[in-house]
Amino acid sequence: MKIVNKIRLVVAVAVAKIVTRLVKILRLGAASVLPGEIASRLYPRIFKTLSRQFKKGLILVVGTNGKTTTSLLLKQILANEGYRVIHNATGANLMNGLTSCLVTNSNLWGVIKADYGILEVDENVLPLALKECQPSHILALNLFRDQLDRYGEVDTISYRWQQAISMLKEETIVILNGDDPTLCHLGQNLPQKVLYFGLNEPDLYLDEIPHAVDSIYCPRCGSSLVYKGVYLSHLGDYHCESCGFHKEKLAIESKQWPQILMGVYNKYNTLAAVVAAESIGISREKILEAIRNFKPAFGRAEELKIGDKKVRILLSKNPVGMNETIRAVNEMREYQLSSTILIVLNDRTPDGTDVSWIWDVDTEKLVTGGGNIVVSGDRVYDMALRLKYSLERLEERSPNLVVEEKLATAVEKALSLTPGGETLYIIPTYSAMLEVRKLLLGREIL
Repeated sequence: MKIVNKIRLVVAVAVAKIVTRLVKILRLGAASVLPGEIASRLYPRIFKTLSRQFKKGLILVVGTNGKTTTSLLLKQILANEGYRVIHNATGANLMNGLTSCLVTNSNLWGVIKADYGILEVDENVLPLALKECQPSHILALNLFRDQLDRYGEVDTISYRWQQAISMLKEETIVILNGDDPTLCHLGQNLPQKVLYFGLNEPDLYLDEIPHAVDSIYCPRCGSSLVYKGVYLSHLGDYHCESCGFHKEKLAIESKQWPQILMGVYNKYNTLAAVVAAESIGISREKILEAIRNFKPAFGRAEELKIGDKKVRILLSKNPVGMNETIRAVNEMREYQLSSTILIVLNDRTPDGTDVSWIWDVDTEKLVTGGGNIVVSGDRVYDMALRLKYSLERLEERSPNLVVEEKLATAVEKALSLTPGGETLYIIPTYSAMLEVRKLLLGREIL
């Protein structure tokens, strides 16, 4: 590195670290974005320089849902093996957040001493990141419509991914969800080594294809795909009768592996991390140990103890995510005498400002469980209206619907409606999840 560039790197790192310290001292936030933004202005090549310093490799985890849970499990597996791992645990997954993570974990000379980096990357940012780094692995978990005000259709994003990944070295290992037709087709058009994970458990099929389905047409010829069964949204066992496109062979048998946490979506997260760990050479025993001892990140099926009651927080920020949350909650509350659910819908930047996605959620399946449903958040009346339409189709066992604008009051009401010894299920969008957790625990998350 030329002396001028080295000086710019050191200055950028030093300034970013000072900014990080000031932000935390003044309690202005987690300092997960601003330091990286400033460092990039001072030295535009900083992400490229730092991202190439990992001794063993850089692993990028991308997808609409499941990035944080998959990354944490993979990190735990690698740590159990004795590797030093860096991870953007704050969830800041745009370029400034990725840069902040690397700067935070470097020394004052801009040197990173770690074996692996695991970076959660926003779907739209992946092509930008790949221009600056050479990952050893890319894990693509799924591709659903997420924030309608920010992203285009899944086909457009997939095409951008293909263009960007195709330019990487051929030794890059690409791990894709084979149950997702769009990602399966992506893998068939890449020059790199591609491994697929997915389910081969017909007993987990849904009874019908949900409303929140994005990709039931063949990505190769455009004809309707024939599904033997679906596991989650458009993820399932499929083939095309027109051109012969079909689901690729999976790298592992899903039945042979237990899963972390609850829900089919977490089975996918588990399998993705397992395939990545096996490709690195981690033994089955070490992987199983990590799965058994795994603890969730905040808001991802996290369970809190509030007095004599339990609270389970299940982050949901798009149709597929909320449908799967409803599915998991319904399975858990079957055994409760009187279940209570708190739904908090916000429309801030981290959530996505367009909340029309709630009309693609199968809320009918939520209200059929009876009990109590408390609604709050910035868009409380939008959510209440969606539930009202669901209730009109219900002939019996109608739940008690409580609409409360003030979040603190809504949390109190939901807790009071939850019997001792039972669980309150909270389904918030991202910014709402941060607020709810602060109200329950009396402190910031990070």
